[in-house]
Amino acid sequence: MTPGLDLALLLGAAVLLVAIGAVRFSSRLGVPSLLVYLALGVAIGEAGLGIRFDDAELTRVLGFCALIVIIAEGGLTARWSTLRPVLGLAGALSTVGVLVSIVVVGLVVHLLLGLDWRLALLYGAVLSSTDAAAVFATLRRLRLPPRLVATLEAESGMNDAPVVILVVLLSRSGPVEHPWWFEVFLVGYELGVGATVGLAAGLAGRFALRRAALPSSGLYPIAAVGFTVLAYAAGAMLHASGFLAVYVAGVLLGNARLPHRQAILGFADGLAWLAQIGLFVLLGLLATPERLHTALLPAVVTGLALLLLARPLSVLVSALPFRVNLREQAFLSWAGLRGAVPIVLATIPLSARVPGADRLFDAVFVLVVIFTVLQAGTLAPAARRLRVTAPAELAEIRVETAPLERMRADLLQLEVPAGSRLAGVHVDELRLPVGASVTLVLRDGVGFVPGADTRLKTGDSLLIVATAGVRDEAERRLRAVSRRGRLARWFGEYGEDRDA
Repeated sequence: MTPGLDLALLLGAAVLLVAIGAVRFSSRLGVPSLLVYLALGVAIGEAGLGIRFDDAELTRVLGFCALIVIIAEGGLTARWSTLRPVLGLAGALSTVGVLVSIVVVGLVVHLLLGLDWRLALLYGAVLSSTDAAAVFATLRRLRLPPRLVATLEAESGMNDAPVVILVVLLSRSGPVEHPWWFEVFLVGYELGVGATVGLAAGLAGRFALRRAALPSSGLYPIAAVGFTVLAYAAGAMLHASGFLAVYVAGVLLGNARLPHRQAILGFADGLAWLAQIGLFVLLGLLATPERLHTALLPAVVTGLALLLLARPLSVLVSALPFRVNLREQAFLSWAGLRGAVPIVLATIPLSARVPGADRLFDAVFVLVVIFTVLQAGTLAPAARRLRVTAPAELAEIRVETAPLERMRADLLQLEVPAGSRLAGVHVDELRLPVGASVTLVLRDGVGFVPGADTRLKTGDSLLIVATAGVRDEAERRLRAVSRRGRLARWFGEYGEDRDA
């Protein structure tokens, strides 16, 4: 190989390994890892190692490829039992909420910064999409009601589709050739056909993977991700929303009982991390540091308009038909994280050479950095202050990647936190459904197999094997006992999700 290629491989591998190590570092400091990745990109760019990169079109293409993988992973890991109750609210936030956010931000930017209407609405459109990578990475570390987490994750997975359509429409050059109602019809067509294509690709993937006898288990994860990419490509070929097709296909595949399902999810998770690292580093590389200070004022003005006006109003309007109390609405407003998606979307008008697009990109870049630190760092205190946490709940139940496909079972991990009514309960008093069993308890660093009379203590870690058919019931029972103790049913507590 040529020395140039060798150097590129060396630099790429070094950046990748540093980025992987930064995940642990950023978690300890409570700093979102995306900021570390952006900083890496800036460090190897013009202001650091001197690598010059200014290809907005290539960034847009690679950014879209990364978003396909990230959204696919979000769909694959979304549980339908959790997603179904919040689908209406998430859909409203992804459509009505997006429109409200665009109008409010566009109006404020037009009045305060003196931008023309087209560029002002582009500011609103680019920033109206919450970021799947930021939301998935941040929320899964917090103890929140499943309803809130599912709403925010579903919104971030679904709202990219309408936003991309609107940003592309606003970035078109030349006079408008169609009446406004035609553009509305076009958006509806792209979303409807995109969802249909995703449904078809997901069903085809379920049918094929269940019946395929592939010679290697490692081929199943590749095939599953391949079906999600197929959904995007088919949707794009039909001039429909490829991103919505990816998410729908991912949800269908992720909730199917596929061979080597846990391996599929693990592979998708690894690909999503790789896509996030590459995407954020590339966006940091595209940024021009010496120009960013001039974008500070527009970024702060736009960010405050988004955070204090547009997002709360969009949540309020979207939640009107649903039972969402004010504290949950406040948290949904504060937790609408922005990340790489707005920066990627800002490359669309940049590559289309829209006047003022370079200033838009700089402002969005600065805004994402500032407000990611502000929001992500305050989500946990905000949740506690708004009382949308469940301190007496069990810690999150995580599905491990153990290969239990042949048993059609999941391995759950449960922590007994301080304040949980699980402490003091005997194992047999958990009354788990038939098909679920506590197989191991880790206490003070020592693991042992519990008996029926084993009394749980604060700080215990439990491993529970549950068949697929009773997993949800087992989780509800554990949640109920965590809230009200061994007599949970006597008090009418069945572990259902509830308003905080």
